[in-house]
Amino acid sequence: MSSQRAIRCSLMRGGTSKGLYFHASDLPSDPATRDAVLLAAMGSPDVRQIDGMGGAHPLTSKVAIVSASDRDDADVDYLFLQVWPDRAEVTDAQNCGNLLAGVGPFALEEGLVTPREPHTDVRIWMKNTQSLAVARVQTPEGVVRYDGDAHIDGVPGTSAPIPIEFLDIAGSTCGSLLPTANAVDVIDGVRVTCIDNGMPVVCLRADDVGLTGYETPSEIEANAEVCAHVERIRLRAGELMNLGDVTSATVPKMSLIAPALHGGALTTRTFIPKRVHEAIGVFGAVSVATACLVPGSVAYEVAGIRPDEHAATIDVEHPTGYFSVSMNVSLEDGAVLVRSSALLRTARLLMRGEVFVPGAIWRDS
Repeated sequence: MSSQRAIRCSLMRGGTSKGLYFHASDLPSDPATRDAVLLAAMGSPDVRQIDGMGGAHPLTSKVAIVSASDRDDADVDYLFLQVWPDRAEVTDAQNCGNLLAGVGPFALEEGLVTPREPHTDVRIWMKNTQSLAVARVQTPEGVVRYDGDAHIDGVPGTSAPIPIEFLDIAGSTCGSLLPTANAVDVIDGVRVTCIDNGMPVVCLRADDVGLTGYETPSEIEANAEVCAHVERIRLRAGELMNLGDVTSATVPKMSLIAPALHGGALTTRTFIPKRVHEAIGVFGAVSVATACLVPGSVAYEVAGIRPDEHAATIDVEHPTGYFSVSMNVSLEDGAVLVRSSALLRTARLLMRGEVFVPGAIWRDS
């Protein structure tokens, strides 16, 4: 008999992230015990996460908890949890659109959804933001297909495409698309746009904080003065966006923007919030793309997209490529109304079995 406890799970790549996928019924119902279990499973707190499954980076230390949904408009419920590598903290304060890409395949692999031919639309209730997404998964002959010709920047090779449509995510965290009711605010002497279309994001010009916007993530992280300035703006923006004290929070994300280099709408460097993303998060990209269509916003000024182009595919450039977001917005009585947001992701099942945690962490009551 082992002194450890085995918990079934799958290790999956979702988009440009990687994490453990669990059935909700296989984890403790008590959040405190659940978080302790997940910290042990990932090997946190330890910057290397050497004693767990984490990949020593926030993008590879993520958890998706999935269950059959009781809702009429959803097939499964999805709760995203960020497990921090360097501290004993698990948070549900944000959503993750990358791990979302793996929820449909996981639900089909685990029998939570019945596959159809030639594809299956999996309706996902995103518990973090209380909103819906529909992921289309290729299921020829009732089997999840992972191989294909879809490429997303930040992931080598190609995979089967997983188009995802988001329904009613505007203001899902902050209460409105423009939480401050302004297209532009000035914080610490810098013009910013605060926006929430699935992810609270603050857009600001890179040259307003002394950068070109084309630096590598490591170069930005090494610039202590810039990082401190961006963090001061973030803390103030959090208050203005109805998020309260965000000192220890993962939102809002800070997206430094600059004119595009490779034909996109603009280029980005995004804080998440302490590290600088090697690409850009799914919902972060959706919010930045939306900002490009808000007249008068900082992103609108940089992107230069005309008002009659509000049904468009916005290519958001990032350090390792670009992210395409299909947007349809309209102006009604001077307010921006988001009609739809959609994007393309891929995913792959890497391993499934059991993860082990010390038995003392979770004992049967």
